Amino acid sequence: MKTGTTNRVKLAFVGKGGSGKTTLTSLFVRHLAFDSPSAPLLAVDADINQHLAGALGADDETAAALPTLGANLPLIKEYLRGDNPRIASADEMIKTTPAGRGSNLVTTEQPNPVYDACVREVGGVRLAVTGPFTDNDLGVACYHSKVGAVELLLNHMVDERGEYSVVDMTAGADSFASGLFTRFDMTFLVCEPTVRSVGVYRQYLNYAKEFDVRIAVVGNKITDEEDLDFLREHVGEHLLTTIGRSKHVRAAERGDVRPIETLEPENLAALRTMREAVDAVGKDWATFQRQAVEFHLRNATTWGNDRAGRDLAEQVDPDFVPAPVALPVG
Repeated sequence: MKTGTTNRVKLAFVGKGGSGKTTLTSLFVRHLAFDSPSAPLLAVDADINQHLAGALGADDETAAALPTLGANLPLIKEYLRGDNPRIASADEMIKTTPAGRGSNLVTTEQPNPVYDACVREVGGVRLAVTGPFTDNDLGVACYHSKVGAVELLLNHMVDERGEYSVVDMTAGADSFASGLFTRFDMTFLVCEPTVRSVGVYRQYLNYAKEFDVRIAVVGNKITDEEDLDFLREHVGEHLLTTIGRSKHVRAAERGDVRPIETLEPENLAALRTMREAVDAVGKDWATFQRQAVEFHLRNATTWGNDRAGRDLAEQVDPDFVPAPVALPVG
């Protein structure tokens, strides 16, 4: 069911490695926090390179000490399972398990055990991180085993009006290794004026078109009209706005994270354009659930059923469509 034009959104930042994806994520969430301090906001670092906390102003020691979603996956599963009769135990949940009647649903900000364990304020922004590879992961695990916690959480998130959930995704086309790329109402693709960066844009667009993923390109590191013309030629109507070279950003890269309101006026204007774009997005809960079920069935058939020893298609509640409702507290 469509709820019409509304400013409750889940959005992602994607792009080629080195394109400035994490920097743009940090600028955008800091802009939201400053411009609308009362709006519920959750930032999530789902990149294999965990740099969002640093971009928000945390020093290395603080960033390393943040609790992680990956380390709290058993807690996340147990809470989200609730008393859903289709899920016998939290151990049977996989990263794609969709919500159903009896599941515990979450909003962006409402207190719950998952947020108590995993969310901390960094630079004035509530932040959850998936966590880096550990020595035990190297050579035996892929990073998507960690970002599965993010996919599971978003499958159970029914964001209310005026809420923003912003995810810094892993670079390039790695986002398509799971159904996580369908969990967003808007995807900002950060694109430099280079052939390689445009190549990632085309690859992403090709993969996403089957699933009606809403993409807006943000040109980054734009220095002159020639850069702008290059992006206009290769990106066309998907080009929403651009960010120019920034002394503010360079200072942050040296560890001097300055107040967001001191960002260059033209770059602040670009952030406002991005905000206006996401505020105009409509919500289609039926499609959101249908895609969650589709990717769950794919994963169940490919590997989940063998691991669980049962048919995980039974976890699907065929008559359930999530939407904001009165949610449990605590």
